[in-house]
Formats: sequence, C-alpha cells, structure tokens
Amino acid sequence: MVSYFGGIPHSSINIFRIPKRIIRIMTKSNKRDTCRPLFKKLGILPLPSQYIFSLLLFIVTNKKLFSLNSQINSIYTRHRDNLHLPQTALTLVQKGVTYSGCKIYNHLPVHIKKYLEQYTPF
Repeated sequence: MVSYFGGIPHSSINIFRIPKRIIRIMTKSNKRDTCRPLFKKLGILPLPSQYIFSLLLFIVTNKKLFSLNSQINSIYTRHRDNLHLPQTALTLVQKGVTYSGCKIYNHLPVHIKKYLEQYTPF
C-alpha cells in the first residue's frame, strides 16, 4: 500500500537501517553485529547524531534570529542563557527545525554554550 505523503509506509525505518548496512558491508562485519563500535572506529556519526549536529549548527550560525530568556524576562534566573521557546500548542511547530533546535541547544551544558558564544560563523 502506498501512502499519499511520501512513498512507502515505514520508510523512515529503512532510512535509519541503510547506513548500518553500508557500514557492515564496508567492514565485512556480520549481519547481526552491533554497529556502534564500527561507527566509532570509522569516525562517522550515526544518522540521529548527524541530525542533532546539523540542528545545533543551524542554531549557532543563526543565533541572531533567536532571543534569550534574559531578553524576555528581566528577572535573574538560572535559565537566562537559554533560548526563549515561544508558547505553542501546535505539534507541527514543536517538531519544526527552529523549535526543536532551540530545545536541544537549551539542553547543552553551560560551558559549551559559553564556548559557542565566542564562535564566529563562516
């Protein structure tokens, strides 16, 4: 059965399996071996990690588009260095690039955020 929204149902599962299959072929590993040490050995990020990395890279390079909690609220809080998340009830917005990227950025440790403040994009 073909879906109206992008091809075969459950195709996202196949997208996550393809890099693992390729890694196993490259290293001539068994079909049932775990891929985590193989990714580390080859220095390749798994697909979910690549997505998180690209989201953070987008947020850091476009940080001027976002406001900090300290700019919204004048009260001195421990979350003042976090990016402000807009109030929304729409799941579509919450799964979007900017919202989920801000949430991931807000979960970074403080010392990494301080280091990223010094980062100058290309």
